[in-house]
Amino acid sequence: MSTGLSAAPEPLPFPVPPTAATATVEPAPGTPAWCPTTPNHRVECGTVTRPLVDGKPDLGSIDVGYALVRRTDESRPAENTILVNPGGPGSQAVALIGVYTSLLGPLTIDHDMLLIDPRGVGVSTPVSCGVGVKEMHLGTRADMRRAMADCADALGPKAEGYTTAATADDFNAVRQKLGLGKLSLVGHSYGTYLMPVYAERHPDTVTSMVLSAAYPVDFDSLGRPSAEAVRDTFRRICARSRACDGERVLRDLRRVAAKLRVKPLGLRLTVDGQPQSVELNESRLVSLIYSHASGGVGAFPDETPLIGTLPAAIHQAARGDTTRLVEVVTGAFQQFVDVSAGADHGLGIAVMCNDYPRLWSVDAPQPQRWRQFARGMAQAEPSEFHPFSREGFVYGQLDGAEVCIEWPKNGTARPYVSTGDLPDVPTLVLSGDLDGNTSERNGRLAAAQFRNADYVTVPNAGHVPDQEATGCASGIVAHFVREERVGDTSCLKAIPPVKVDPVAR
Repeated sequence: MSTGLSAAPEPLPFPVPPTAATATVEPAPGTPAWCPTTPNHRVECGTVTRPLVDGKPDLGSIDVGYALVRRTDESRPAENTILVNPGGPGSQAVALIGVYTSLLGPLTIDHDMLLIDPRGVGVSTPVSCGVGVKEMHLGTRADMRRAMADCADALGPKAEGYTTAATADDFNAVRQKLGLGKLSLVGHSYGTYLMPVYAERHPDTVTSMVLSAAYPVDFDSLGRPSAEAVRDTFRRICARSRACDGERVLRDLRRVAAKLRVKPLGLRLTVDGQPQSVELNESRLVSLIYSHASGGVGAFPDETPLIGTLPAAIHQAARGDTTRLVEVVTGAFQQFVDVSAGADHGLGIAVMCNDYPRLWSVDAPQPQRWRQFARGMAQAEPSEFHPFSREGFVYGQLDGAEVCIEWPKNGTARPYVSTGDLPDVPTLVLSGDLDGNTSERNGRLAAAQFRNADYVTVPNAGHVPDQEATGCASGIVAHFVREERVGDTSCLKAIPPVKVDPVAR
């Protein structure tokens, strides 16, 4: 199960339609130079200085930046303030002001919206550990583990300060500075991990929650829900498009995965203007299918998404012709490299390796950690990872499995453990039914964390279902924020199936 580090820091891929009226409200004197503007809204920006680690003043402080987007109609008090987070971990919020004013649409007439960059990114004292896309994603699995350990070395004792709990407390400090009351929380992807942590730590400040592309705080680091979602996705896109047979695709994929375990394919990418060879093995194919191919599904219905190109390419590769598969995979990874150019993974690595669940004790020495991890792996049924091998799928996880096994125990934070004491407030959880990244099963587990959460599956949508092009899902979200209940969801039936390249019979 990936939460977005595969492309962090990545903006939400929502198409942003042009705004009908484009009056620009001039910023107030003294506004920070980085403060964004957005048509028809007054934007107030500032910072709150926070300790990097509570009780350790010698580690210094950070400035947490925010943008408060005032409602269009300021003649009346705001109905509420919506606090949003786009995920990551490592994605900026302030830079996405246009995305969120478009996404939340009519709500911005009478609701204020609060965007806060998490500590360590954007306008909140950015952190760098010198690890980018090349170090994290283009080498071997051992290279990835080493890069994460190198990040800890670069951060030193300051690594302890980059946690979800600290970010949640920063958000509350901003709320207090602005004199705001209760907030409506809207989180996407990793934001669905962050917002429950916020709600758990500051329950009296929450009026409602929307968690889109959700997963639970205590998720399966081996990624079994994602493996299930991969199977479901191929079955669904084939049945709905009638371009392929889902079971046949899975059989083909099993053959291709087996071949890649024996003899990986070579890919040629351009990184920082230089050619680089990258190995396409089983685990890298896993990462492509469950994570990369989940993004953007449903956003551009006139185009064939990456997931729609794979059945035919896999079919050809299973029969010995890998030309199309190499072309598709190279294009996808090249686009990812280009989008991620210059990005530093410092915050994402620190949050993952400080907070996320793992199969070993952080207090154990390395050899013992590996033994504990191996026991956890051995207890997983191989059939749960079909059509891939157990090891192939597990080692394709971008933010789980063993990636943090070399993260040091000293100078870092302990894994986050939820108390389970979440506020009983109206909560909506959404999943795209073609999302292998934060799957339907993970969405249902996320909803089960709350006493009376509503759960909605969005058909023909991938990671972050609000991005589907009809506006149905984003409309359901807006209605829920305003009314604190689920309204009419019949529009879900009209979301068109994604296009799929036909598979030769």
